[in-house]
Order: sequence, then structure tokens, then C-alpha cells
Amino acid sequence: MRYVASYLLAALGGNSSPSAKDIKKILDSVGIEADDDRLNKVISELNGKNIEDVIAQGVGKLASVPAGGAVAVSAAPGSAAPAAGSAPAAAEEKKDEKKESEESDDDMGFGLFD
Repeated sequence: MRYVASYLLAALGGNSSPSAKDIKKILDSVGIEADDDRLNKVISELNGKNIEDVIAQGVGKLASVPAGGAVAVSAAPGSAAPAAGSAPAAAEEKKDEKKESEESDDDMGFGLFD
């Protein structure tokens, strides 16, 4: 990630095709030692590509990745009801979990703040 970030910094600074030397200079300025294998891999993958296009492609790929906790809803009208029905079940599980944590304090014979 640090190599990609350094490459992007160099590109944003006006260098459309940063070299390994340019990236090493950026990394050295913040005290990071560069691994030549990883550095060459990043340069070979990004060399000659338009950074804006690469970022746009990446954003498109990230849009398809689920972002934890979100409920996928399909276009079918009947699918919204089961998703709405699962919300009370989740709230009930949280209440049960809270009760368990309170009960576990009672089992010890003393509370943390007593």
C-alpha cells in the first residue's frame, strides 16, 4: 500500500510516470525502507496507465463488494418484507446478549465498579 500511495503522490505532483528512484525518494523522506521487489511490481503494473482511469476502475470494483451489515435487497417486491422482518430479530438478539453480560457480572459475586 505504501508503494501505491507513493506512486500516487508522485503522479499528483506532476510526474506522470514515476520511476523507482522517485518512489524511493518519497519513502525515504518519511523513514521507510523500500523493498525493491514490491516497488518494481507496483511500477510494472501502473507504468503507462492513466492514474485517473485506474482509480475509476477500482471504484467500480469496490462498488460490488458488500460493506458489512448492509442487507441486500433485490428488485422483487416480496423480498423487502423478509429483510424488514429480520431487524426485530437482530434487536432481540442484542437484548439477550446484554442480559447475558449483566448475568455474568452476578456470577462473579462482585461488579467492576462496586
